[in-house]
Amino acid sequence: MLLRNPAPLADHPLALEAAEVPAPSPAARELLVRVSACGVCRTDLDLAEGRLVAPAYPVIPGHQVVGRVVARGAGAVAFHEGDRVGVAWIHSACGRCRWCLSGTENLCPEFCATGCDVNGGYAEYLVVPEAFAHAIPDGLADTSAAPLLCAGAIGWRSLRLTDLADGQPLGLTGFGASGHLMLQTARHRYPHSPVYVFARSAGERAFALELGADWAGDTTDRPPQPMMAIVDTTPAWKPVVEALGHLAPGGRLVINAIRKESRDQPELLRLEYATHLWHERDVKSVANVTRADVREFLDAAVRMELRPTVSEVPLSEANDALAWLRSGEAIRGSRVLRVADEAPMRPRGAAPSAPAT
Repeated sequence: MLLRNPAPLADHPLALEAAEVPAPSPAARELLVRVSACGVCRTDLDLAEGRLVAPAYPVIPGHQVVGRVVARGAGAVAFHEGDRVGVAWIHSACGRCRWCLSGTENLCPEFCATGCDVNGGYAEYLVVPEAFAHAIPDGLADTSAAPLLCAGAIGWRSLRLTDLADGQPLGLTGFGASGHLMLQTARHRYPHSPVYVFARSAGERAFALELGADWAGDTTDRPPQPMMAIVDTTPAWKPVVEALGHLAPGGRLVINAIRKESRDQPELLRLEYATHLWHERDVKSVANVTRADVREFLDAAVRMELRPTVSEVPLSEANDALAWLRSGEAIRGSRVLRVADEAPMRPRGAAPSAPAT
């Protein structure tokens, strides 16, 4: 599904281009992956509608990718043909800058994003540097593993950035793909912490209570107590301002969203120092993920027996899947595009694997 130019979703900006896009070939130390499933993320929606700008068009979106290795470039030895791998938002980083060398490769000036800076997983095949491919643990179905690569991994990083201690109250603003995984993760990481969920619809609030939330309310509702940390996953600014007012003294708001939509611009919202920022509350942004975030969360998900709630749709319905995100309907878990079955095969015209060296 190719994005030639950003456009409103009503114009169906993604087009099926089976005859026009050749199968890629892996360069040195790259893997060619036959995609079986790709999660649908709000970042894909931002890309399709132009709030996130790709460096060049056309581009193939998608960055929650699960598939099997079908070919290896010269020098690629970490995986073998037939291995099941995941590809996340982080497609590559330079490996040389001070951020990469300090373990914060997510801040690398040369950070390259799957499905934005390079072609992603809304396709039958993609290539990825083998150093940035992730082994998918046994026991996770492809469609279950896909949302873990972004919605889950970014939630894992967000929870770590809260600096929450077990027993301190935690808030989650928004309850979509990332929120429903963060809630389940938080119940394991902070078993004595009450978790309060703010969600826009009654259906999302009911879903949060099903998954173990201690309380669920609307964005403007008052929770049972102030919270030491709140993670915001919404596409709007109003929940951010409301969340600041729900923090305890010394509390932290972690904003887990690359783009906010323009329908409620910050300058139109009233931010009062005494209400929202006083008592040494602070705000922390989340920027991308590292490979460690993805791999740690995949391992943790297996230990926790975590399974996302997913709705599966075919690749050809990617526009409809994005429209579902855009519609404001009650979101229950994640949407995942089914691209192909899991049987490995080499595409016609693809280069054979180079011998391991």
